[in-house]
Amino acid sequence: MAREKIGILTGGGDCAGLNPAIKWAVKTAMDKRLESERGVQHEVLGIKNGWSGLMFEAGADLDMDDYITALDEQKVRTWDRYGGTMLGTSRTNPYNRRDNKSKLVLDNIQKLGLDALIAIGGDDTLGVACKLAQEGVNVVGIPKTIDKDMVETDYTLGFETAVSVITERWTG
Repeated sequence: MAREKIGILTGGGDCAGLNPAIKWAVKTAMDKRLESERGVQHEVLGIKNGWSGLMFEAGADLDMDDYITALDEQKVRTWDRYGGTMLGTSRTNPYNRRDNKSKLVLDNIQKLGLDALIAIGGDDTLGVACKLAQEGVNVVGIPKTIDKDMVETDYTLGFETAVSVITERWTG
């Protein structure tokens, strides 16, 4: 059976739905029936603090747990009960014009042996994902924004909760 490694990260601001999205991505990747049908066994790595979790320097004296955590069904079992993201998040953009770290991110994706990457985030996070895809990285984006600014997207994580909270405050 083939083996593949998937990385998953959350970027931008916190919102409801991030932990359930992570949980179900992990459960789907590791589902035994799907594994048998696909002929592929997946390992899932959680990338901590958004894109900054892929910006560790080569040879740095670092504990990899500061950046990466192994995810399995047991670890994410209860994550859907909590708001926000257990992986942490940041607004780091590796393609920042003043301090471009995109080569470092690409190198670390290769070093980690990631066959695919799931990026959960808004315009900026998915903009980075798009640039990485253009560089040859297999990327899946899950839109997350309360701004409703993702073109050609009917649903995003976070938007319904934001509208609900605002509506409660105005009508309550």
